Amino acid sequence: MQELVDILNLIGVAAFSIAGALAAGRKHMDLFGVVVVGCVTALGGGTLRDVLMGSYPIFWIAAPHNFMIAALAAACTFFLARHRSTAPRSVMYVDAAGLALFTLIGFQKGYAITQLYSVGIIMGVVTGVAGGIVRDVLCNEIPLIFRREIYASSSLFGAILLALSFRFFDENIIAVSISVFSILAIRLAAIRWKLSMPVFVLDDEGRESAG
Repeated sequence: MQELVDILNLIGVAAFSIAGALAAGRKHMDLFGVVVVGCVTALGGGTLRDVLMGSYPIFWIAAPHNFMIAALAAACTFFLARHRSTAPRSVMYVDAAGLALFTLIGFQKGYAITQLYSVGIIMGVVTGVAGGIVRDVLCNEIPLIFRREIYASSSLFGAILLALSFRFFDENIIAVSISVFSILAIRLAAIRWKLSMPVFVLDDEGRESAG
């Protein structure tokens, strides 16, 4: 099982790095900027998770190949994407894959350290969304988590589902697969049909208005 988690972690690192690189490319950054944004996107969530958990050395320092894969994926995206057009929503699609995988990785590590489902759920969401927040800030965009997008809520749903699966069916490939695909399905559905969360809006007099 741990070997599967390690493989999914590497796939998630690559996916988030590609998403970060594509976002940087849309801001016309040079190679250095693309690699920096790609690496921050791929490693930021796990770094924050490890700091909050007091888990040292941080995962990409303990296993430097994570950083190497992030940098390589971003650099390859820089060179390959320049020679072919990319769909405007390509960042969101790749980011959805990274969100699903990193939610799983974050939950698994949080639960493994504390044996608490609540901590696992929180760490899953933190790992899934933090890198994207930093990416959007560096690219001068409003982070997805602060928009009406169904983003963090899909990560939260998947983390809770994973906790329930671990509680009643133990840690197995089926539980992991269901959780990952549920996050991916919710996020992709939100992108495809422009689904969003309700917004709480107050007017200048403090009264709720339509949002």
